[in-house]
Formats: sequence, structure tokens, C-alpha cells
Amino acid sequence: MRLSPYAECAEAVDSNPEALGLYMAKALNKFKLLYLHVIEPRMVQLTDNLLSMRRAFEGTFIAAGGYNRDEGNKAVAANYADLVAFGRLFLANPDLPKRFELNAPLNKYNRSTFYIPDPVVGYTDYPFLKLA
Repeated sequence: MRLSPYAECAEAVDSNPEALGLYMAKALNKFKLLYLHVIEPRMVQLTDNLLSMRRAFEGTFIAAGGYNRDEGNKAVAANYADLVAFGRLFLANPDLPKRFELNAPLNKYNRSTFYIPDPVVGYTDYPFLKLA
């Protein structure tokens, strides 16, 4: 499903993605799901792309899509989402909540190490924050 004209890498495209997304969010309510996790294109956060879905879904609404600390806080404060997921940032910063709390610098992630079979490189070799 393509929720934005900016999503150039979408695997599927719909002629009316907003209507489809709204229909799906409403339809999922009958299953009493605890949460709905949606991912939007990283370049269009805090637009109305997902707002109708968020309002229609009765459970916890989790948004993802390249948010940083401030954007995530704004999304929750604006009731755009109940929670914000931080995938890439968490991979590179195993202590991400502490870094957010302290407004500490973040490690940069290395995309070339995502989803490789090496059990050490990429998932366990990022440094933790050193506190004095």
C-alpha cells in the first residue's frame, strides 16, 4: 500500500491509498488488536497521511519512518501516534532511551551491516554511551 506520492520504493500501489488505509484501520478493529504499527515514508512525517488511520484504529497506534527524538516527541504530543518506533536508531544505539533522556549524541548506523549473517557485526558492536 502506498500512503504517499513520495513513497518511491513501495512494493504495492493503490489508486486511493488514504481510503484503503482508513478501511483497513477500521476493519482491523473487529479483531481487537492491541496495536497497529505503521511505517510511513521518512520524508513526510507529521503530515495527515496517517492521521485518519490513527483516529479510526481503536488500539494503540505506533508510527515509524525515520523519526528522530524531537519529531517522535512532536508526533506523540500532537496525538499523531500513541508511540513512535525507532528501528535504525535503536540498532546503532543500544542505549537509545538513555541517549534521548540526556540528549546525548547518537551513533550513526551502518546500513551495509543490516540483516547480514554475522552474529557480531552490526547488531552488537555499536558502542554504548560512556558516562563520566
